[in-house]
Amino acid sequence: MRIGFVGLGNMGAPMARRIAQDGWPLTVFARRRETLERLDDSETHVAASLRDLGHASDLVEVCVVDDAQVEEVLLGGDNLLGGMRAGAVVAVHSTIHPETCRKLGALAEEKGVSLIDAPVSGGPAAVAEKSLAVMVGGDPDAFERCRPVFESFAGFVRHMGPVGAGQLTKAVNNLVFIANLGVVADALKLGAELGLDPASLAEVMRAGSASSFALGLYAPALSLTPFAPVAALLRKDLDILLDVARAAGLDVSSLGSAAEHTVRMLTRGNEGLRAR
Repeated sequence: MRIGFVGLGNMGAPMARRIAQDGWPLTVFARRRETLERLDDSETHVAASLRDLGHASDLVEVCVVDDAQVEEVLLGGDNLLGGMRAGAVVAVHSTIHPETCRKLGALAEEKGVSLIDAPVSGGPAAVAEKSLAVMVGGDPDAFERCRPVFESFAGFVRHMGPVGAGQLTKAVNNLVFIANLGVVADALKLGAELGLDPASLAEVMRAGSASSFALGLYAPALSLTPFAPVAALLRKDLDILLDVARAAGLDVSSLGSAAEHTVRMLTRGNEGLRAR
């Protein structure tokens, strides 16, 4: 199977590198030369356009930032779908709204192309360790065709249901992470105010029942400052979940409030505990 990849950012570039290292024939596309330099150490072909990328690939993996960028890649002037042939698959690794995936999936189906949503969780370090989690929505047969490719960079791959189910899973996952991040920050601040050494407290919590992925990320700096560059992405992810929940008439006030608190702390800045 010939693989195409677009979106060679902090997540996409290491994912594409693992695909090439696993021996899959890989073609990539990027509008800027400096983006392509991230794969100079890998055996890859470079497509001249998105349309050419689609024509050269049986599976195209898309890992751009948001809904607008995914739509531009698939449907824009130099559009990916325009070059893809019947029987091909598009895998959207971006975290976007489930309804966007459903809409794009219907348009892809008109061309005989299967679209699956396959957002990822774990961060760039997980790609290097081949421990990324991939949650997938879409046609089960298309998923099974793509699974071996996903397993080149992921340690956990799960089919969750029809198109959009992967994005729903990622939205719930990220809601918990965002809420946990603020809870961890507040808990360690509380410990410091009670006279405990926050670094030692973090070590104990990581060894005990309070351990979490968020704590593991927060503990080294004892500050939310390292998360400031992704504040807008966390806001986007939280808004997706809140919109989906509202549309379904569901109450997520408890988790939602905790996650909103985290985003507010990130937005206004957080001096961290080491500076106290």
